[in-house]
Amino acid sequence: MANATAEIGDGIQIGKTKIRNNLFCAPLAGYTDFAFRRLCYSFGAGLCFTEMVSAKGLRFNNAATRALLYKAADEPQTAAQIFGNDPAVMRAACESEDLKDFEIVDINMGCPVPKVYKNGEGSALLGDMPLAEKIIAACKKSGKAVTVKFRIGLEKGKIVAAEFAKMCAGAGADMITVHGRTRDMYYAGEPDFGAIAAAKRAVDIPVIANGGIFTREDAQKMLRETGADGVMIARAAMYDPHVFAEISGEGTEWDRRAAIEAQIADMLPFYGEKFTVVQMRKMAAFYIRGMRGCAQWRSRLFACDTLAALRETLCEIFSGAEQ
Repeated sequence: MANATAEIGDGIQIGKTKIRNNLFCAPLAGYTDFAFRRLCYSFGAGLCFTEMVSAKGLRFNNAATRALLYKAADEPQTAAQIFGNDPAVMRAACESEDLKDFEIVDINMGCPVPKVYKNGEGSALLGDMPLAEKIIAACKKSGKAVTVKFRIGLEKGKIVAAEFAKMCAGAGADMITVHGRTRDMYYAGEPDFGAIAAAKRAVDIPVIANGGIFTREDAQKMLRETGADGVMIARAAMYDPHVFAEISGEGTEWDRRAAIEAQIADMLPFYGEKFTVVQMRKMAAFYIRGMRGCAQWRSRLFACDTLAALRETLCEIFSGAEQ
């Protein structure tokens, strides 16, 4: 039975896997690679997810798709998130060599972007509950722990959170994550606490609440208003991966320069210099938000086309910050 009075830091059981706490890092396309996940874990995230991975891409041995599943040898328990609309293909992905190191597979049924939605994937499955049920049941046959991330509905006035949650549990899902916005809201507007709470009341499996969580106060309010068992942090982690320590109350300061250098060191051997520079100038631009002159520094960062130039600019940024 899921805990109806969860507190920040409580552990969560997902299938046979015990997760150390209930602060999860959302799957973020273009961001949650193994180096970023390592940083989030170091700051106290209980569970991180890979970027959203196409089951069809894995079926056709797409190299770029497979690279999204790279996992460091010493990485803590991580969940792989996959998407698709064919139950057989989704089960095959779960049973593939690509996912052999993942005990938990998360099914994306909430992505709102048009290219996913128009293919009948992601949030489109909110409008086809029988197919969604078949997908979950098929993935469960793989023997993996299966979780589902979904939105509360396709549009305002047509909220299906509780009904969809009950279907997920009935199909065998071990946990659900409910994003408290409809598909047409994308990432704007206040999450609907009531809809998440209704989903929580409908099932006996753990429910993770997602949407609009940036601070410890946000997380506490989400747990209090919804009765959820944990929270999933998305954009706040992208902007500031130290947010997990801040929400847990375990720390308020972090060495941004050291964090950037750690990510560079992790990424360089796997991705090479070109990709590492492009990715880390983007990440560094997020991490320096709020610093004096950050707008000008961002322009300088995005002009860097070599690792040497990036490091030189970072040195100037943080030397200035220390003065």
